Amino acid sequence: MEHRRLGSTGMYVSELTYGNWITHGSQVEAAAAIKCVKEAFECGITSYDTADVYAGTRAETVLGNALKGRRRESYELFTKVYWPTGSGKNDRGLSRKHIMESCHASLKRLKTDYIDLYQAHRFDYETPLEETLGAFDDLIRQGKVHYIGFSEWSAEQIAAALKIQDARGYTRFVSSQPQYSMLWRVIESKVVPLSQKEGIGQIVWSPIGQGVLTGKYLPGKKAPAGSRATDKKGGANMISRFMNDQVLSAVQNLIPIAKRLDLTPAQLAIAWVLQNPNVSSAIIGATKPSQIKENVKASGVKLEASIMKEIDTAIGAVAERDPAKTISPKPRA
Repeated sequence: MEHRRLGSTGMYVSELTYGNWITHGSQVEAAAAIKCVKEAFECGITSYDTADVYAGTRAETVLGNALKGRRRESYELFTKVYWPTGSGKNDRGLSRKHIMESCHASLKRLKTDYIDLYQAHRFDYETPLEETLGAFDDLIRQGKVHYIGFSEWSAEQIAAALKIQDARGYTRFVSSQPQYSMLWRVIESKVVPLSQKEGIGQIVWSPIGQGVLTGKYLPGKKAPAGSRATDKKGGANMISRFMNDQVLSAVQNLIPIAKRLDLTPAQLAIAWVLQNPNVSSAIIGATKPSQIKENVKASGVKLEASIMKEIDTAIGAVAERDPAKTISPKPRA
């Protein structure tokens, strides 16, 4: 496992981050989750990503238990705040109240005194940016958070936040957590250039395109039983955008390329996102340890320019590149 600096910071993260979005607390029982985390450590993964909203806060609890007994300095822990974690009017968003309360709850569930990277899970149109950024800065000054980042913010939103942070002397954002894969490239035209300029690193999610880039979904065929595409509680809605014959046929064009490089299609997909120099880490999930053992083989793989061009040709026009697709929920009002 190779490591990279998170943006322009001095903190290193593993090229692959273990994430538990739709596994811990829902798809995977606690015992299986502990086995997956153990395998991740054995494979050299030191970075672990979760969020308070995953599995209704249960994912943080499961991850906290799985990390129990590990030397705290031996791993980097990421979590996020924004989505509802209760039924109250203030149980969501990026108000100072919700950020502070959510951070303290996350610390308790994760069984730790501090969070290495605390992220705004979406942009909040209802809360003044100054309020959000001030709360994040206070958490850093209190020692409860080391670094801050955001997930799925547009370039315009990022730039506005950095301007306020600089003007007020607040600690700057250092990371972005967007969806990014061969099929979903919306960050390339605006977010990545701005991030490179401002020292922000990408920790990308869904590098395998919700599993579509494994090649297991075939054009004209029903999705395999038990797969994410058939699991209404496990991301079926998100994967649906890729479940059409045009995309699935393009993905089949990648299989010969992967075989020629002695990689699985999933390894090729992960290696592809890691070729982007602005990517600090790619998040992978797992329901069993063997999946981790296979996917970590993508770390350190170098793809020649000719291979990258061949992949672009294979995918063709099915890749989504519109930067306007980076969207946060509109105001509740």
